[in-house]
Amino acid sequence: MSELTCLILSVLLWLTHVLVQAAASGSALPLPYLVSSRDKPAVPQGLAYGRATRALANYVENFTAFVALDLAFIATHHPGGIWPTVWIIARIVYLPLYLFDVTYFRSIAWGVGLVAIVAMLVRLAI
Repeated sequence: MSELTCLILSVLLWLTHVLVQAAASGSALPLPYLVSSRDKPAVPQGLAYGRATRALANYVENFTAFVALDLAFIATHHPGGIWPTVWIIARIVYLPLYLFDVTYFRSIAWGVGLVAIVAMLVRLAI
């Protein structure tokens, strides 16, 4: 995949994370809280909302570095190789693994994504 395609997919994946969290909030939080300014935190019911929230936070942490590196590849016309694609695939796999509490494999998917980020950094620096 091209770096631009990976960038587009990364934003679509961010949107997926946001929508998954929003869908999980419907059953986890009371409607008056969801439509309020949320000044006082509500206690969510069940596990799905918490997992979706943590998965989104983790994605955002990794998304920032990915976007910076991917945009650098695009701006400098430096090829990113397979690493932007590896990152996208790892992050796509990560979300359902996190939501369904699949231990070990979730950590492996996260690790593959981290390796891809480091490889992108190294590739850009060389």
